Amino acid sequence: MDFEFIREQTPLYVEAAKLTLHMAVIGVLLAIVVGLICSMIKYFRIPVLRQIVECYIELSRNTPLLIQLFFLYFGLPKIGIVLSSEQCAISGLAFLGGSYMAEAFRSGLDNVPPIQVESTLSLGMSKSQVFTNIILPQAVSNSIPAFCANAIFLIKETSVFSAVALADLMFVTKDLIGIYYKTDESLFMLVIAYLIILLPISLICSFVERRVRYAEYGD
Repeated sequence: MDFEFIREQTPLYVEAAKLTLHMAVIGVLLAIVVGLICSMIKYFRIPVLRQIVECYIELSRNTPLLIQLFFLYFGLPKIGIVLSSEQCAISGLAFLGGSYMAEAFRSGLDNVPPIQVESTLSLGMSKSQVFTNIILPQAVSNSIPAFCANAIFLIKETSVFSAVALADLMFVTKDLIGIYYKTDESLFMLVIAYLIILLPISLICSFVERRVRYAEYGD
């Protein structure tokens, strides 16, 4: 293991990690927004839109992110829509993640006991009040473990961003291997970089999940 090479190339990995994390954060946040909108469309059974959302979820969940990125980066220019590498990465992550977040939040909505809804309606609350004050808070609480798992999954999926010429961690790793043939050192730095990004997020998610369980059950 050439530690001098590792020391010299560490700044490249730091910059690549910053870019990777930046793209991941924006993509995950957009995925949550898309997921919430889609799940509410399904929950309220809005005609036409519900069928469109169901088709979107099936398409997104059953095609790899790499294929989606290729379509955005190489396919859309054929019809005059040109996106930068960053725009493709964020759009692809939001498109893929939105379907997973939608299913996670839909499950949270379905787990709210119907008796609570019926009871609050009988007390004179409007449907919008019931959804805002009773259904939504519980649905979000129920969905937190799935949200956290999906967020970690999406961050790991950023490893394919190099396919659209984005200078992320994987791009830098392949570049260094191709130039210097330092495979072990480059892969070692790649693993360490993803651990530095994902481990704190995983710990934070575990802490949030424990706090939510404690708030709900007091254990």
